[in-house]
Amino acid sequence: MHPIVAKAQLSPNVTRLVVVAPRIAEIRQPGQFVIVRRGPGAERIPLTIADVDKSAGTITLVIQAIGKSTHDLTSLAVGEAITDIAGPLGKPTDLLESGHAVCVGGGVGTAVVYPIAQALAGRGVKVTSVIGGRSKEWVICEDELRACGDVVVCTDDGSYGRPGFVTEALKDLCEVGGIDEVFAVGPVPMMRACSELTRPYAIKTTVSLNSIMIDGTGMCGGCRVSIAGKTEYACVDGPEFDGHTVDFRQLADRLNTYREFEQAALEHWQASHAEAH
Repeated sequence: MHPIVAKAQLSPNVTRLVVVAPRIAEIRQPGQFVIVRRGPGAERIPLTIADVDKSAGTITLVIQAIGKSTHDLTSLAVGEAITDIAGPLGKPTDLLESGHAVCVGGGVGTAVVYPIAQALAGRGVKVTSVIGGRSKEWVICEDELRACGDVVVCTDDGSYGRPGFVTEALKDLCEVGGIDEVFAVGPVPMMRACSELTRPYAIKTTVSLNSIMIDGTGMCGGCRVSIAGKTEYACVDGPEFDGHTVDFRQLADRLNTYREFEQAALEHWQASHAEAH
């Protein structure tokens, strides 16, 4: 069992949980993730380890409540526990040793890019973060990223920071030049747009793929992705890949495989909770 020791609401549908998992906290590296199961019979969910505190033996999980299982997780209170957390899984981020990195985060992807920015800054790499949300209330991890370097905040409605999409701010930075690598994490259309934007500038672009995942060890094949025309597995070969080689169309199609089942499960969850209240 993994007790929850802290909980915070970061945006209308994004929750941060700090969970006791000392063995994972001790060896986790940036870019790695865990497979979480709330209890017996529950769905297995891959979540990036957003932060760790080795002395306290805790890991931080940032969860976007979209379907039934993520709503179940974010409904847990401090003092309650998650039954199973397996990890750390996946390959650690291949970090720059020096130079200038731009970390682009869209929505909950901002929490995924934060440990990368933190590790880069710790190495002395110059970090510029570009983060976005629909409006101010949807922007997360701004303060944490400001501790790593400059931050450009974008909102779709212009209610905070720079109006427009993160890709527009990234393009301006590319035109200035001097970027050694871009790390982009967010919805598939955003990561695809960032990768296409940086291609003409020949800037290495790393993305973290959110493919469907079950066991997290490469056995089920559910997380297979096409990289430079070759099948690889996000759980053991990734989750980070060269964005210029990812077949984003195939990734988007596979993410829609269980959309109807997910919607039905969510509607059942909502109905049952409405009756309970």
